[in-house]
Amino acid sequence: MPKKIKQNDWTKPAAMAIPKEGYFELEQGRYGPVFPKTPACYGFTIIAKVKPGKVDTVRAYSKTIEDAVAGDPHCLAVLKLHYLRWVLFDIGKETYFMYQGIFDTDFDKYTEDAVELFSITGITTVFVNLEGFPEDWKTNTPAFVKFVREHQRPSFLEYGEYPFVSADEIKKALKLKAAFSAMLDQMQ
Repeated sequence: MPKKIKQNDWTKPAAMAIPKEGYFELEQGRYGPVFPKTPACYGFTIIAKVKPGKVDTVRAYSKTIEDAVAGDPHCLAVLKLHYLRWVLFDIGKETYFMYQGIFDTDFDKYTEDAVELFSITGITTVFVNLEGFPEDWKTNTPAFVKFVREHQRPSFLEYGEYPFVSADEIKKALKLKAAFSAMLDQMQ
């Protein structure tokens, strides 16, 4: 990581240019190269072709996630997500799916946690509708990871308005703000 960016200084916005390889020094994790924590924390973008006839299924799957979160706002908590963004787009006559996620854990932990979460909850991943996704993904984490790695498109610039701040830290700050506001309201 560039020495000019301090991970514990959230007071100054930060940007990080990332080499084409996706890392500054090659460090091997359990499933391949370890990508750096950036001012936006950890994350990845996956782009894969949607299986023929599955576009509506992919789009409808967003409602499954919406309903799961409405039923249990903490159902995805293990993933330590900041945000997810799903996009469908066409290239020629084929439709592709883009999955963007920003989270607080490294790549290996995120993918292991995702496999475990979906296996425990019974919710199937939207990835089953993508070409090349392994049928045995629930019992074969390395195959799941291989698919993600093969379809990952590393970013080459990441920016954080409040760099390196975790989702838990943001929630704690917002709880403190709410408590302080409530206290001030009671004083009036």
